[in-house]
Amino acid sequence: MLTKTSEAGVQALIYMVRCAGTDPVSPRSMATALGLSASYLAKVTGMLVKAGVLMAHRGVKGGVTLAKNPEQILLLDIIQALQGLIVGNYCDMTSHHEEPVCAFHSAMVEVHEATLAALSKWTLADLAAQPVSAEAVEKHVPCRMECLRRLVVSQASD
Repeated sequence: MLTKTSEAGVQALIYMVRCAGTDPVSPRSMATALGLSASYLAKVTGMLVKAGVLMAHRGVKGGVTLAKNPEQILLLDIIQALQGLIVGNYCDMTSHHEEPVCAFHSAMVEVHEATLAALSKWTLADLAAQPVSAEAVEKHVPCRMECLRRLVVSQASD
């Protein structure tokens, strides 16, 4: 359901909340910390800047910062910035008939509404609060946010 671009964006944003503070952070340094391609992460952060999730800062100490507080950034904002609007147009609705739509269309409308509701419920602050489950850290259970494991472990020992 989510693209690798969306996953990389979420990882970068969680990294920024947990490690970067308020100073601009370069996509290159984030990429190194997360084990991602620097050019790819620069593209991802550029998309997030364009969507207003991040702000770009030029100069020697340039990089990106969050444009809003993590509590104000919805997972929906992040996903739509990186994947485009989540639309649910499953049947040809060009003709305006009084007849009900097909059952598949009705089912997909429910899936679309549930997806939007779930993505609107979670904020960046929620995701950053526990980026990797304690069990994943202790037992090394594969996790899509595994690249953040070192951060969690090092912060827990501080």
